[in-house]
Amino acid sequence: MAEQHYEEPSPRHLDRLSEALDSGTEQRVRGLLRSLSAGEIAALLESLPTAKRRAVWELTDPELEGDVLVEVNDEVRASLIRDTAHADLIAAVDDLDLDDLADILDDLPDAVISEVLRSLDRQDRERLVHVLSYPEDSAGGLMDPDVLTIRPDVSLDVVLRYLRARGELPEVFDLLFVVDREGRYLGCLKLADLLTRDPASRVADLLDTSLRPIPVTTPDREVATEFEHLDLVSAPVTDLDNVLLGRITIDDVVDVIREDAEHSVLTMAGLDEEDDMFAPVVQSALRRWIWLGVNLLTALLAATVLYAFEPTLDRIVATAVLFPIVMSMGGIAGTQTLTLMVRGMATGQVSSRNSAALLRKELAVGLLNGLVFSVVVAGIALFWYEDFALGLVMAAAILLNLLAGALAGAVVPLVLRRLSIDPALAGGVVLTTVTDVVGIVAFVGLATYMLLGR
Repeated sequence: MAEQHYEEPSPRHLDRLSEALDSGTEQRVRGLLRSLSAGEIAALLESLPTAKRRAVWELTDPELEGDVLVEVNDEVRASLIRDTAHADLIAAVDDLDLDDLADILDDLPDAVISEVLRSLDRQDRERLVHVLSYPEDSAGGLMDPDVLTIRPDVSLDVVLRYLRARGELPEVFDLLFVVDREGRYLGCLKLADLLTRDPASRVADLLDTSLRPIPVTTPDREVATEFEHLDLVSAPVTDLDNVLLGRITIDDVVDVIREDAEHSVLTMAGLDEEDDMFAPVVQSALRRWIWLGVNLLTALLAATVLYAFEPTLDRIVATAVLFPIVMSMGGIAGTQTLTLMVRGMATGQVSSRNSAALLRKELAVGLLNGLVFSVVVAGIALFWYEDFALGLVMAAAILLNLLAGALAGAVVPLVLRRLSIDPALAGGVVLTTVTDVVGIVAFVGLATYMLLGR
């Protein structure tokens, strides 16, 4: 994969670029763009309104356009491709690594795809088809099939001469992978050993077998975890027969980590990380309807429950003042647990083996917090209204809703995952419904029984 330098658009870069565009100084814009990497240009393009984005794209160095297309999100990429002539697109993607080309190939027009495939030699076409055969979110989808391999029975001097003859080396290069005659992975040779050990030494004598290969079907999140735990810069990818298929490098893994982080944040609001920030207003509004509609339905459910207790609200004004406290406390407690669970699932720290222990722990936390804050809130209610029974109602309702929030926050994401629904996407809506309904029933129901029944 091409080396990526994806960064948040610097406000300074964005301000200077916008100022140069507004002034119409084309040469100044070109100068600013020349000082930026492909990743930085991609971040700026995503941050610009459509008209300015198109102007910046036209002034981008053609040699960087392919890497920029790889870096931007799907929707922005589609708009840039629509604004680019076919000949320019072919030139832009011509020098991309095969794994980068695989990432954007489906987004290109059919005529461009045909021309790009014709320009590849037979071996590269086969490698490209091989990469495309794996899911995008797997080790096979991440790997670069163009990998340097050596045999164990040669000397370091032979390896050095081979590398010099080859000339161009991968940009992220810390290991040489050692394979047998059938291409099966045996281990790796560290670049440091290659450069510092006796050139007459054999590769087999310096072979490092501690680096385990990553199976090609491994999910990308597990790949990221492996890199994190072992502090890897690169790693081999193999099939079921241990045949070396390619390698994954740290820049690929950084992209996975970033995408997962954006996904977790945005999906909690019902948004997609691939959406264009400056998409047309109607298009953006339509995308948000589904979760606004779901939220409306859940809010109506809570309102229906509240409607059933309308006589209590009419007769005891204090309940209308105090019950939002109960719902908000339960919602916050549940969100804390939900966030912890979703993060644990994403990092592989939560599984069926430890979920029961985690549930017990979160219920204990909810009970302790419920006891503490029920006393605090009951004291406030007693101070405001001088009604001991109302204080008891508040205390019981807070305790019940914090327990419900902890229970829902722990159980809901587990159930959603079992149903193959993204917990980050739907968990917040379900949790809010649970804590609102339980809060209303607990507080207004207890008020009806204890206050109106006395």
